[in-house]
Amino acid sequence: MGTTPFRLITILFLVLPLLVKQSISLNAEGQFLLDIKRSLVDPNNHLSNWNPNDSTPCGWRGVSCTRDYNPVVWLLNLSSMDLSGSLSPSIGGLAYLTHLDLSFNVLSQSIPEEIGNCTSLQVLALNNNHFDGSIPVGLTSLSYLENLNIANNRISGSFPDEIGDLSSLSQLIAYSNNISGSLPASLGKLKNFKVFRAGQNFISGSLPPEIGRCESLEYFGLAQNKLSGEIPKEIGMLQNLTDLILWANQLSGSIPKELGNCTNLVTLALYDNNLVGAIPKELGNLMFLGRLYLYRNQLNGTIPRDIGNLSSAREIDFSENILTGEIPTELSKITGLRLLYIFENQLTGVIPNELTTLVNLTKLDLSINELNGSIPIGFQYLKQLIMLQLFNNSLTGSIPQGLGIYARLWMLDLSNNYLTGTIPRHLCRNSNLTFLNLGSNKLIGNIPTGITNCKTMVQLRLAGNSLVGSFPSDLCKLENISSIELDQNNLTGPIPPEVGDCQVLQRLKLSNNYFTGELPKKIGKLSELVIFNISSNSLEGRIPPELFNCTMLQRLDLSGNKFFGALPHVIGNLSQLELLKLSDNQLSGVIPVQVGKLLRLTELQMGGNSFSGQMPAELGELSSLQIALNLSYNNLSGPIPAELGNLILLESLLLNNNHLSGEIPGSFANLSSLLGCNFSYNNLTGPLPSLPLLRNIGISSFLGNEGLCGGPLRSCIDSPSMMSPPRDTNGRNVRLGHIIAIIAAVIGGISLILIVVILYFMRCPVETVAPLQDRPVSSPVADIYFSPKEGFTFQDLVLATENFDDSFVIGRGACGTVYRAVLPSGSTIAVKKLASNREGSNIDNSFRAEILTLGKIRHRNIVRLYGFCYHQGSNLLLYEYMAKGSLGELLHGASCSLDWQKRFKIALGAAQGLAYLHYDCKPRIFHRDIKSNNILLDEKFEAHVGDFGLAKVVDMPQSKSMSAVAGSYGYIAPEYAYTMKVTEKCDIYSYGVVLLELLTGRTPVQPLDQGGDLVTWVRNYIQVNSLSPGMLDARLDLEDDNTVSHMIIVMKIALLCTSMSPFDRPTTREVVLMLVESNKRVGHFDSSPPRHHDNSSDELIVHL
Repeated sequence: MGTTPFRLITILFLVLPLLVKQSISLNAEGQFLLDIKRSLVDPNNHLSNWNPNDSTPCGWRGVSCTRDYNPVVWLLNLSSMDLSGSLSPSIGGLAYLTHLDLSFNVLSQSIPEEIGNCTSLQVLALNNNHFDGSIPVGLTSLSYLENLNIANNRISGSFPDEIGDLSSLSQLIAYSNNISGSLPASLGKLKNFKVFRAGQNFISGSLPPEIGRCESLEYFGLAQNKLSGEIPKEIGMLQNLTDLILWANQLSGSIPKELGNCTNLVTLALYDNNLVGAIPKELGNLMFLGRLYLYRNQLNGTIPRDIGNLSSAREIDFSENILTGEIPTELSKITGLRLLYIFENQLTGVIPNELTTLVNLTKLDLSINELNGSIPIGFQYLKQLIMLQLFNNSLTGSIPQGLGIYARLWMLDLSNNYLTGTIPRHLCRNSNLTFLNLGSNKLIGNIPTGITNCKTMVQLRLAGNSLVGSFPSDLCKLENISSIELDQNNLTGPIPPEVGDCQVLQRLKLSNNYFTGELPKKIGKLSELVIFNISSNSLEGRIPPELFNCTMLQRLDLSGNKFFGALPHVIGNLSQLELLKLSDNQLSGVIPVQVGKLLRLTELQMGGNSFSGQMPAELGELSSLQIALNLSYNNLSGPIPAELGNLILLESLLLNNNHLSGEIPGSFANLSSLLGCNFSYNNLTGPLPSLPLLRNIGISSFLGNEGLCGGPLRSCIDSPSMMSPPRDTNGRNVRLGHIIAIIAAVIGGISLILIVVILYFMRCPVETVAPLQDRPVSSPVADIYFSPKEGFTFQDLVLATENFDDSFVIGRGACGTVYRAVLPSGSTIAVKKLASNREGSNIDNSFRAEILTLGKIRHRNIVRLYGFCYHQGSNLLLYEYMAKGSLGELLHGASCSLDWQKRFKIALGAAQGLAYLHYDCKPRIFHRDIKSNNILLDEKFEAHVGDFGLAKVVDMPQSKSMSAVAGSYGYIAPEYAYTMKVTEKCDIYSYGVVLLELLTGRTPVQPLDQGGDLVTWVRNYIQVNSLSPGMLDARLDLEDDNTVSHMIIVMKIALLCTSMSPFDRPTTREVVLMLVESNKRVGHFDSSPPRHHDNSSDELIVHL
């Protein structure tokens, strides 16, 4: 008995630790949470206090428990902890969980099906992670779930049909994923449904009419998907709807008038679809509507006057449609309107004076319409106005002289109208104006000091007017000015030395004025200058060596002046120079060998001077020279350097009217790109090199060189003595020869007169290009095929281009020079004048090929040919004018503003145009010369494939355009070298090179040590570095993963297109499909807010 207490104490000491351990062991929910932690990567140790030795997880970070006798986990919030890894299936063990927030982490893999076991869940936030896979069906069993947010993940598959079983669901946010398929009709069962945002996915099919049963729905956002079909009228049943966001889909049909019943609508965004028909007048019933965006559709008809009833509207955008009629005066009733965009329609009539009562208006854009009349004077009193764009209309009268007094204007563009009078003095009175474009009007007078003293000015464009006075020296005090364009005016006097003070100036265009005096030395201080054009003035003196301190220069044009003396040797400093024009001056001395250092030159014009001495052999080092080398009309002597045979890209070579001697070098046989040349009036001798062009062009290119032979000239076998009559004929043969010559001359003269008379009656009247209906051509020599909408004379073209002056040149191609011409009607066209240094059948073939090809084509991505004119030996093609010029110029220029979105749009448009040529034209058309310079861009950066001078019409035996080499160096498919046959796959290869240009920013020709061409450079890079962002154009936003991913996919398409074997290349239709799919696969979209919306609406529109 005495030992019993001792035994009890002993047993107690042995059992007590076991009892204590059992009491503090972690409960089941804690074990589930530890399982969840084990599947996570926690680099910042946010979950360090999740201790397995605790009895309960209720004190752990991110964990909240109920406060009762038996606490359970009801909330798990691990948001924004930089967690990665996956979500463990153990999440299903938290049966009492009502709130789960894992948002803003880097979690990946699929959402576990076990989440459906959390039957009490009310809020589930998994947004902004990397979850993939499909939406688990088990999730649809969560009958208490109110808020589900899975946005910004990589979730794929479709919405489960059972989603309608989420009877408590109030918000479903799923934008920015890879969700596809159609919307389930079961959504109509969700009576508590208030917010549905699933934009930036791949949802297809039509909108289910059952959505009209979601009577509580307030926000319906499905922008940037693949929805098609019509907008269901049942949406008009949603009385509580405040936001309907369906932009950037493929919706068609008309806008249902029933939307006028959604009387609580605040935002209606239907832009960038395929909607047609009229704007329903019933939209005028939406009294709370603040933002109405219908732009970039195909809406027609007039703007309903009922729109004026939108008393709450702040922003209205109807631009880029086909609206006609006049601007309704009732718009003036929307007193709170801040933004009104109706540009790029077909509106007519005058700008209503009533619009000047919109005192809150900040942005007004009515450009690219057919408006006439004057600018309402009341605009000058709108104090809130910061942007006014009325360009490309037919406005007349003067600019309101008070404009700028009251408003803080920062952008004013009234260009391409018929405005008269003077420039208002007060445009920059409030020191806010940064962009001013009044070009291509009829303005007179001086440039006012109010403009020249505008400290905020960045771009000043006043070209194409009749302004007088001198160059405003005060402009040089503007610290921010980057562009001064005063060309095509009547400015006089010297260029002040103060111009060198414009430290950030990049563009200085002063051509076609009456400037005199010498070029100031201080211009060499413009270290940022990229474009300097002072051609067609009366400047004199020597070219200052200081000019060549502007080492950023890419385009330098000093032609058409009176500069004399030697060309400074320091010209070799301009390593970035791509265009150099010094023609038609009085320059003398030898051509500096340093010109050979300008390795990026594509065009060199030095004709019409007095250069002497020999041509420097260093010119042969200008491997990028492509457009032209013009040294004609100088005093050059000696032999033609054989090194010029290295210029394998060169298309035009003019050496005529010099004193050159010796033979044309045999190395010229390498000039496979040469399309035109002139060696006339020199002292050249010997046979022509074995270059097909030299043997086929007209004899005029060799006149004045009695010693030349071969090709179109006399045979090199016949010597002069062999061609003379024998001496023992006592003069009889000589007399006989004279008689024969006289008879031949008489017959030839009569024949010539007959030919002229016949041609006169065969062709159209010389002086007029009259309107004609499209009609077939009976033979390829017909002089008229079709023509512009309105008649005009050849003289109109001469006047519009000042007799085809170089100042109007906007491009030079294989077949001729392109000029910009503004017709008396005010419309702008591009006029291609076929090269005059090519004769006979070569001109005819290219001319006919373009007529017979382009005249039958109507496609949004093909340059439209309005008509043609033949006059006194001039072949003129009249084209649609492309305001942004060529892709090559824009892409490879110093100030390239093409982001990836624009580049992809251009790539897709060009592919669609090419596919149209290959498959939808009868007969099929192969372009034969696809390159970036033949892809032209309109105001909206829409791509238009142009230049069909080398086009081949398949199965058309009359076409003789095949005599020329097809393509340009760097773009030619490898098989063409041995087959000399053009196929669709040749065009595909060339297009692939253009894709590589868009992706890398590089030109198609690369240095020899880097492969020699872009395709080789890319393949060498990939071989060493694989497909990586390092090969992409550094000017793009390569920090954006979405952009880089998209570019890599497009790079793979480009590599397919440039496969060595034509059989491995896709068709153009396949290319179009791959490009479209690439955009879908990466979810690439315009991540910036709409171009004009206030910041307050950014999130509303972007995150849908």
